[in-house]
Amino acid sequence: MSVNFIKGIENYPVDQDRRTIVTIGTYDGIHLGHQEILKLVMSESKKSDSEAILVTFQPHPKVFVAPEHIPLLLTSLEEKRKFIPHFFDGNVLIMDFTEKLQSLTASEFVESVLVKTLHAKKLIVGYDHAFGKDRTGNIEELKSLGKQFDFDVEVVGPVLYNDKAVSSSRIRKTILKNEYQEALRMLGHHYAIYGKVERGLGLGRKLGYPTANVCYNMRKLLPVEGVYACWAEVGDEVKNGMMFIGKNHFNPQERITVEANLFDFDRDIYDQDIIVYPTHFVRANRKFESTDLLVEQIKKDKINVMNILKQEKQNGDGQRAQSSTHH
Repeated sequence: MSVNFIKGIENYPVDQDRRTIVTIGTYDGIHLGHQEILKLVMSESKKSDSEAILVTFQPHPKVFVAPEHIPLLLTSLEEKRKFIPHFFDGNVLIMDFTEKLQSLTASEFVESVLVKTLHAKKLIVGYDHAFGKDRTGNIEELKSLGKQFDFDVEVVGPVLYNDKAVSSSRIRKTILKNEYQEALRMLGHHYAIYGKVERGLGLGRKLGYPTANVCYNMRKLLPVEGVYACWAEVGDEVKNGMMFIGKNHFNPQERITVEANLFDFDRDIYDQDIIVYPTHFVRANRKFESTDLLVEQIKKDKINVMNILKQEKQNGDGQRAQSSTHH
């Protein structure tokens, strides 16, 4: 699929003759519910020979709206750039969420963005969508603005998992409860941690298990501390491995690190982009009295991870094929 990312509404090419099918939202996670909306946007755009547009925001609107309740992100902007093309074909407009944008009423936002800039023919949103100053732009308000400005509004109902609606907040809670496989099912794709490879203490290499330390986005929601089976993308290479998320008790810095030991891989990748995908939780983080005991445990971890990866291969992991073939 071909996706065109446009940063900032001022860079959006205005075309008076073009009509568009638009969806708006933070799209954090690009989960099963989001995917349903994107499918509909694309089928509507094909049907009516209009352009498909996804409007999203950077940073998360709660940075301004509710700074005391800013959620940690399921997908950073870089990760959205990675996943959106799997599920969407069209323009992605990334709007800077500023105090000025926050102060627009629903009506002002609709008129300036949807009508005058995007020439929306139809707006497709999720059932719980609300926007504009104080989130007054609820579904009813949107429908009435649609009548006023001549565009249709279609509302997509919830996608259910275990009889409850899939949502970004539900997935966050599931990850924090360490129900990691459940979270992956609701996402409908692997969980990505993107960053540049930074220099660590070099302890892994000394112990015989060199790791790529990921300089991740500080607003990223990390899975619970522990060891995971994983795979990673470094440039065009896809490698299996095991990874650690958490406080390394031999590291005086006492910060949460994300580091991956990639199998059959040994080259210098400092300062390069890496995307690590933890697939299965193997064990919780714990303190070891000595590095010898840690090495013993890492050996066991590797055997466990190899068994998990073997099992995964036998089951045929279609998601991974999908993730690694779209660039």
